[in-house]
Amino acid sequence: QVQLVESGGGLVQPGGSLRLSCAASGMIFSIYAMRWYRQAPGKQRELVAAISRRGVTNYADSVKGRFTISRDNAKSTVYLQMNSLKTEDTAVYYCNSSPGDYWGQGTQVTVSS
Repeated sequence: QVQLVESGGGLVQPGGSLRLSCAASGMIFSIYAMRWYRQAPGKQRELVAAISRRGVTNYADSVKGRFTISRDNAKSTVYLQMNSLKTEDTAVYYCNSSPGDYWGQGTQVTVSS
């Protein structure tokens, strides 16, 4: 059974940093593309960053230059390093795998002074 478990969320001041982790199990992690999505209150879920099985990355324009997605296939984990956080980054962050479209339970990120 595939499971994705996010961690690392929390409360941070504007300009601060957080690193999210998503640990996968029940899958051959190295063959999956991985993505981070977020959903803010009252808004649709949006794609934040993606990394292919070969390590090619893509980012939403709103986070380019501030967020970095990476993966450690030996640990079956994908990361999202978030720097220079803004209040508008406040959301629940989810990891997702493809193929199969598996989702984690989400981790709350709140950026507030």
